[in-house]
Amino acid sequence: MSMPDANGATDGPGVDPAGLRDLVARIFTAAGLTGPDADTVADHLVQADLRGVDSHGVSRTAIYVERLGQGLIAARPKPRTLTQTPVSALVDAGNGHGIVAAEQAMRTAVAKAEESGVGMVAVRNSNHCGMLAHYTATAARAGLIGFATTSAPAAMAPWGAKEPFFGTNPLSYAVPTPPGRADIVFDMATSHVAKGKIILAHKNGQDIPLGWALDAEGRPTTDSGAALAGTVLPLGGPKGSGLALLVDVLSGLLSGAHYGPHIPQLYNNPDRPQGLGHFFLALAPGVFAPPEEFTARVAALADELAALPAAEGHRRVYLPGEPEAERAEHRRAHGIPLSPEVRAELRATAGALGLPADSWAVLDGPAAPAAPPAAEPGTAR
Repeated sequence: MSMPDANGATDGPGVDPAGLRDLVARIFTAAGLTGPDADTVADHLVQADLRGVDSHGVSRTAIYVERLGQGLIAARPKPRTLTQTPVSALVDAGNGHGIVAAEQAMRTAVAKAEESGVGMVAVRNSNHCGMLAHYTATAARAGLIGFATTSAPAAMAPWGAKEPFFGTNPLSYAVPTPPGRADIVFDMATSHVAKGKIILAHKNGQDIPLGWALDAEGRPTTDSGAALAGTVLPLGGPKGSGLALLVDVLSGLLSGAHYGPHIPQLYNNPDRPQGLGHFFLALAPGVFAPPEEFTARVAALADELAALPAAEGHRRVYLPGEPEAERAEHRRAHGIPLSPEVRAELRATAGALGLPADSWAVLDGPAAPAAPPAAEPGTAR
């Protein structure tokens, strides 16, 4: 069996990002989403693949479409703002698509922060919202510090336990930099690895590295199927476990959403909506210092970090988000490498929705050149 790289990428034909985005948008429109919502989801998934976060990219299309078809995700939700202040909002997503709900929630947090200095939005009754870096980067592009968390179904054993209780419970932050520089964007699972990477490895017929997960008997395993029947491990032992608890507090308890073992699984769950919760925060640096002064300080810190001598086995010191930005630049130029399994699944999904065969011709695009040497990953999600 082949082994995925740190971002779950596999060798294969490079698919044109714009064509892939159009195909995925057509799939979600056919599945019942409005045109704007289909565009939002497609844009998000392709952006995840461009950044190398393939576990949260277009490989999620089929399961989203399946749950839309089962009525477990509302295609035309009616979200409601339950409570609101100048700096906060609590939103019921109406069981709509998590990516759409999260996009709107972060934009609301940004608008409140631009007006009041800080904006916080908690969301409940939602679904899987994809790559958190997408939302925190939205805040950073507006000159704000962004922070985001989301609850997830039980998949990780708390420190000292054998059975899963916490989700992989990711968190992300982003920090703005001066114009012309890439913003700092950090996104991690509180587990050693995102469960989505194990799901993608299993879908692609791949083993996983030792240390990612335990099997159902609590034994370390490299078998991705056995890992899915077992539990992933917390990052840094008690440290990841403690962070996972905080994510459940912010995303689940604060919003009134489900948490941990009370969240139905995304896969192999034809009966119940997930009822996920998310939390988004945007903070205006200007409440503490002139924005230009703050971003200049960030740039100085970044320059000092970049100037540090690299340790053995490392090319240089990377800031969070830089490896993903490099990978995105390469994939924009040379295409997104999708495994044969993911391409076959996209064809089958499009066909089942009645899209003509020529609509998925983009999946047979020219082969991409080999990717540049992998940089140290800036995210663990």
